[in-house]
Amino acid sequence: MGAEPIGFVDDANSLDPKTLGFMCGLEIHQQLNSGKLHSRQPSILFEMGIESIPSNWNRVERRLSATSGESGSIDVAARFEQRRKRSFVYIQCPNSGLIELDDAPPSGLDDDALDIAMTISTLLEMHPVDILQTMRKQVVDGSNTSGFQRTTLIGTSGKVSTKGGDVGIDVLLLEEDSARKLESRSTDQGEQVVYILDRLGIPLVEIATAPDIIDPDHAMETARTLGNLLRSTRSVRRGLGTIRQDLNVSIACGDRVEIKGTQDLDWVPRIIRLEMARQIHFYRLANELRAADNLPKLPPNREDDDNEIEEQVRVFVEKKFPFEPQDVTDEFATCDSSMIQRTISSDGSIIGVSLPDLANSIGIKALDNEGSQLPRLGRELAGAAKLAGVAGIFHSDELPAYGITQGIVDAVRSKMGLNEEDGFVLCAAPEWQAMLALESVIDRVRLAYHRIPKEVRNVIIRKGAPEDGTTSPMRPLPGSARMYPETDVPVRLIQDKDWERVLSNMPPSAEERLAKLQPLGLSENQIEALLGGELDDLVHDPFNDGSPLPEGVSAKAWTSLLLDRTVNEVAENAKMEPSDVPYSLLCIGLYCREIGNMTREGLIPLSSKALKQGVWPTERDVMMAWFTTTAEEDGFKPADASSIEAIVDEILAERADFIAERGMGAMGPLMGVILERLGNGADGKAVSAILRDRLS
Repeated sequence: MGAEPIGFVDDANSLDPKTLGFMCGLEIHQQLNSGKLHSRQPSILFEMGIESIPSNWNRVERRLSATSGESGSIDVAARFEQRRKRSFVYIQCPNSGLIELDDAPPSGLDDDALDIAMTISTLLEMHPVDILQTMRKQVVDGSNTSGFQRTTLIGTSGKVSTKGGDVGIDVLLLEEDSARKLESRSTDQGEQVVYILDRLGIPLVEIATAPDIIDPDHAMETARTLGNLLRSTRSVRRGLGTIRQDLNVSIACGDRVEIKGTQDLDWVPRIIRLEMARQIHFYRLANELRAADNLPKLPPNREDDDNEIEEQVRVFVEKKFPFEPQDVTDEFATCDSSMIQRTISSDGSIIGVSLPDLANSIGIKALDNEGSQLPRLGRELAGAAKLAGVAGIFHSDELPAYGITQGIVDAVRSKMGLNEEDGFVLCAAPEWQAMLALESVIDRVRLAYHRIPKEVRNVIIRKGAPEDGTTSPMRPLPGSARMYPETDVPVRLIQDKDWERVLSNMPPSAEERLAKLQPLGLSENQIEALLGGELDDLVHDPFNDGSPLPEGVSAKAWTSLLLDRTVNEVAENAKMEPSDVPYSLLCIGLYCREIGNMTREGLIPLSSKALKQGVWPTERDVMMAWFTTTAEEDGFKPADASSIEAIVDEILAERADFIAERGMGAMGPLMGVILERLGNGADGKAVSAILRDRLS
């Protein structure tokens, strides 16, 4: 039977993964740097909110329905989404066409995306598949216009090495990313969700590990290792939202839960530990409730569950907690709660359901020793209700509160015929929506007598970051019933020439990249910054044609330019995005500066001018001549040494008393005066050298 789980729920850090039967695997989703997977549209995101969307962009409204999968049955997660009665508005942006709207059949797999996926598969030592069969994976939450996501198996049975040991990689999939949610609003007909289609179809790889992760910290290490491996390809997208980690977590007394919304790796251990505490809490609560009703207890290990006993408990709780909603709107006629009054004034209702014998078992808000909310049944019930689109619920353990007085609570209890030991839940919403929410509440109450359900949960986010590491229910855990073949995309054979092409273009490893930078005379900080910013290839190949840095330009000077704000300042001056500033142009400008044809101060304004006037792109020799000529015309031609020396001597004579007082401390103030006197033609480096020599 196994031992009872040991540990305090209010101290998640004290829980021992090994003794609790901890199991964990990761699902890494990483966007690829190529065009869309099945439509040949560019993978561009339009960074704007709902209020900034142009009025002439097409909008389409739809409802989605669940369909049976290849097995002939409807997936539990798809069925759940359909019951939520939601409608969806899709905004068609410039990089979305008929395929994104599901009004035209998809194209085959994008060749660049496939090559990147095969490269990653090789780095993970995976066994490749010979035939690519694109599948449809049902997703009825509105994030796909078609109601499914296209996904293709690329490889199986690989591994990644970590300090905590090898972690198996079960599968690597190449699939479409979903549409981007802009807002959600309530209507008389139900919740309406607005999506924009810019992200829909951007290719991503999904990497699913085996449950080989030994503890929460190892999960963070594994995610970081996989992230570094993906970035080493230089073919994945960077930035917020381009990579995410889903956590599959269970302990022996609980069950598998998939946690989404984990983007900050530093939060991974905390989120996992809190999930372990949550599973222990609800295991113990289930047995307390069973004991009160003289039902057999759950065994400490889910593998020892008795299906016959669980069925008996299921029948018992269905009878104990029937779905019998009661309208208690009249009891709230004098309630001061603004939310209650808004509901009543808009023809909504206050509906309640009774929870026999559950008084003081629903729970009130409390925090653990690190400030995270402790698990409680009331929070799970609220999460279940919110999936119906309501703002929340009121339950008996937390009342009176929120403008609801003891007198109203007593009136509700009287109307519903409750005893002191009975609990209740109230929902204020349009009647149909309150009914749907409370039906979900009753379902969740019944589950409290069983082991926690297999489900997908979301990290609770506040202001763009995890609130405290806790999670809320999102939907049932999907199964194999949601998969079926994509009949619009032909089967594709992977031939030897495909692998030859991929294997001949494998990216260097992190160790190889480091070894290639070390002989260039760069500092450790510069090397670390180049690798972290994925800029090291530019050091070796600044023109993206295999040619090295021009003679006279040092790797150190070029690296300094890559790492400072030069690109951003040129972009600001030229009124363009930093990603559109060509590094090859800056390298030519740097060359002209280093050989003395242009001052240091001329690089940014002249590079911006070349872009604004359309001078670039052109041949390298022509561009060098342009920089030299324009530097002279615009006053950025360096002054000769004799001119600098004359100005320096003149300033020193004028400020003799200041120099006598400050000595070498006069260097900084005098530099400013001299540079101002010399104007654009000043070369700060040359001025500094001459001034230092004179002062010394």
